[in-house]
Amino acid sequence: MTTPAVATDLALLQRIVARDEKAMADFYDQHSRLAYSIILRILRSASEAEEVLQETFVRVWSRAETYDARLGSPGAWLTRIARNRAIDRLRLIRARGLHMDVPFGAGAGDERVRVPEPETRETPETVVQDAATAGTIRGVLATLPVAQRVLIEAAFFEGYTHNELSARFGVPLGTIKTRIRTGLSAMRGRLEHAV
Repeated sequence: MTTPAVATDLALLQRIVARDEKAMADFYDQHSRLAYSIILRILRSASEAEEVLQETFVRVWSRAETYDARLGSPGAWLTRIARNRAIDRLRLIRARGLHMDVPFGAGAGDERVRVPEPETRETPETVVQDAATAGTIRGVLATLPVAQRVLIEAAFFEGYTHNELSARFGVPLGTIKTRIRTGLSAMRGRLEHAV
């Protein structure tokens, strides 16, 4: 079953494939806020997050024809791109031993840096729908055993690779992969029943 929002996104992606700049702008307006928040959560730097957000939408523009509806909605596809780009940037920063600007309260006078929010055409209905979806996912995640939940959160929200998780938690790599795969499978089954 396709929701009106997904149908709109599918139409926008078809127009983006045809190089319709207005469709790209509309897709950006629909999804930039969520993508930015995911990227910022991983990178914890407003300046880095803004750059990765731009890279994310450049990738959408240049690779819209690779979207596969069997793998999820256009919004989920964009979220994966944003997350993967942010993790790639985080790994690059770690590998180079660089330090990112701290976006909140970093000054000597504890000045707060205002994080710009991308414009959006969110409606109250989409905000409520997104909040309900996020609440459902958090609820399902909370039902997992702690060993699975901690690994999934570290991998998906903090950007750790399986190898890094193995070293961090002192657990064999195969066990890490099994726990994450089992947890995601359980979540998928529970989410299918919840939706």
